[in-house]
Amino acid sequence: MANPKLLGLELSEAERMGADSARFEELLLQASKELQQAQTTRPESTQIQPQPGFCIKTNSSEGKVFINICHSLSIPPPADVTEEELLQMLEEDQAGFRIPMSLGEPHAELDARDTRPGRSLDGQSGVHRGQGCTAYDVAVNSDFYRRMQNSDFLRELVITIAREGLEDKYHLQLNPEWRMMKNRPFMGSISQQNIRSQQRPRIQELGDLYTPAPGRAESGPEKPHLNLWLEAPDLLLAEIDLPKLDGALGLSLEIGENRLVMGGPQQLYHLDAYIPLQINSDESKAAFHRKRKQLMVAMPLLPVPS
Repeated sequence: MANPKLLGLELSEAERMGADSARFEELLLQASKELQQAQTTRPESTQIQPQPGFCIKTNSSEGKVFINICHSLSIPPPADVTEEELLQMLEEDQAGFRIPMSLGEPHAELDARDTRPGRSLDGQSGVHRGQGCTAYDVAVNSDFYRRMQNSDFLRELVITIAREGLEDKYHLQLNPEWRMMKNRPFMGSISQQNIRSQQRPRIQELGDLYTPAPGRAESGPEKPHLNLWLEAPDLLLAEIDLPKLDGALGLSLEIGENRLVMGGPQQLYHLDAYIPLQINSDESKAAFHRKRKQLMVAMPLLPVPS
């Protein structure tokens, strides 16, 4: 739980933070207005036609399941990190990497390769050609898909994330064991999908817009550079540059409804940022990017009372 002495900023104290904080607040609020305006002037979703990639076969308690891994240039790519960096982030259970993907609706298909003896609808003996199954289309960025084709690690990671995403979205329990379908890039037909229109107005770099806490000596901890932007109307992202650090060991981070307080090991860094937006501190997450030497923070925003 956040320390109320650090994070419980009173309005009177905020008013004394000076012209820099006023400018900071103005920039954030302006970006928020731009997002809201964009929602009214642009369609909330865009229709795309994913291109076929490859198909895997698994099953659930309902029967056979096929997952078509597709791709589209309309889907944003993930962050450009090496496999070594990504593996390190996953081993450290950090939340700084995500793969944007679109999960399509289930569609019923017939598996024509499945033949079994039985009777036709008219009662005649014979062999049934095809058994019912369910297929899902999962689309990723086309450039990332091409990169994934040359990497077993990325391919298995995408399949795992897609399977877990489908389980969460459609309340399924899919078998983690799967098999790649040879000479079959997709099952059934790939339908068009609706994806959320990208609306990401960058605010600007705000590292010099903060006023140090009163009484802090200039020779004390360094105030790191902070970059903020609204990823979506309900998500604020932050990047904090920490060039003197090689990892997250010794870092402290506390997030309140409108405060972000970070301390570095051996008092190398200290950041106390007032953010004039209502942050959902319980759902906020952070990850340290070793190569960039940055602390990345994702802060969901609370709905504004009407």
